[in-house]
Amino acid sequence: SPELRDEYGIRRLSIRKGDTVQVQRGSFKGVEGTVTAVNSKNAVFHMEGVTREKADGSVIFIPLRPSKVRIIKLNLEDSRRKDIMERRRSRRSQRRQ
Repeated sequence: SPELRDEYGIRRLSIRKGDTVQVQRGSFKGVEGTVTAVNSKNAVFHMEGVTREKADGSVIFIPLRPSKVRIIKLNLEDSRRKDIMERRRSRRSQRRQ
């Protein structure tokens, strides 16, 4: 989101479990929720609120692509993620000079 870009000084970041995202495309457009699972091999993730009911009555998560969502709130519990963000911010400031 533009607010996070201004605050952290980076344009993009990988989605991780615990991030809050908003769907920008598709039939679930506008839905906000927390990321519950990430599958980096297939480049998809699951989030709360994006589900459907199967014929037998069980509820399943619908996989989403990261390019179709906007990160609203970051999960900053991981120190390595903070290091990644700091490294990207410093690279961006070096390019501007």
